[in-house]
Amino acid sequence: MSVHHISLPQTHIGLFFFFVKDDANPFGTGKTTLSTDHNRYLIGDDEHCWSDKGVSNIEGGCYAKCIDLSREKEPDIWNAIKFGTVLENVVFDEHTREVDYLDKSVTENTRAAYPIEYIPNAKIPCVGPHPKNVILLACDAFGVLPPVSKLSLAQTMYHFISGYTALVAGTEEGVKEPRATFSACFGAAFIMLHPTRYAAMLATKMEKHGATGWLVNTGWSGGSYGSGSRMKLAYTRKIIDAIHSGDLLSANYKKTEVFGLEIPTEVEGVPSEILDPVNTWSDKKAYKDTLLKLGGLFKNNFEVFVNHKIGKDDKLTEEILAAGPNF
Repeated sequence: MSVHHISLPQTHIGLFFFFVKDDANPFGTGKTTLSTDHNRYLIGDDEHCWSDKGVSNIEGGCYAKCIDLSREKEPDIWNAIKFGTVLENVVFDEHTREVDYLDKSVTENTRAAYPIEYIPNAKIPCVGPHPKNVILLACDAFGVLPPVSKLSLAQTMYHFISGYTALVAGTEEGVKEPRATFSACFGAAFIMLHPTRYAAMLATKMEKHGATGWLVNTGWSGGSYGSGSRMKLAYTRKIIDAIHSGDLLSANYKKTEVFGLEIPTEVEGVPSEILDPVNTWSDKKAYKDTLLKLGGLFKNNFEVFVNHKIGKDDKLTEEILAAGPNF
């Protein structure tokens, strides 16, 4: 089973980041940035396998988006850009050869590709034990998904099959406003079997090894793209740390409307008011309208999976459907 973005904390509690990796939506969720963290050993930032023995990287390098890159925010990626690194689409001074990472004149999709050993805390060889957390990343440009949600097994399967994120202006030519995009199993262009088969495989692995599912929104807060603001990287890192440490497993939770997501009331280092998206919107009606719009997009996308039955007596399909938006 091919998955995306794995890093292990020093305590060896496994962490998976699933990321939309196809031509329809190749960037913007934060997988490479979040994997590059001194609190964790890095196995890889992209494609991996989860076998009976654990997880392993099948690439051996990293592919970082470097628009607005700074030494302060992402020091490991910054330091990895040296001889042997390949830069794509960047603008640089012809005389000094210094790169201007703020320049978007060619495209916002500027990239750096480098060997994994350029990251100081890379784990060589790139293998690890079975993960205890499975994190699905989404860049929600509509601004209505919570920064973090604890998922039931059925919800994990639902959101894994959906593979949601959103395109925003600047990442794709012709995109002027947020546009939802769905890539089944976060890699529709690469899978051979029906998406529900992979979801069942994932669920089996998670049940066997006691892994918890999480949905992390690295997108917008306080409004949609153009009115709200991007979730602060520092807050998302704190959320990832809280998942690793196990603190979020013992947190207090409440359920959101429409999507029925379990969200924590507190996360250390993160303002409590942003954990429930409705708190950050000044226009509550606009929030509800946008929430229902996104819920409708999820429902419409999932229509193609409704008639595909899996599980004993087809019960699994019913459970997955029930784990989606309800309104």
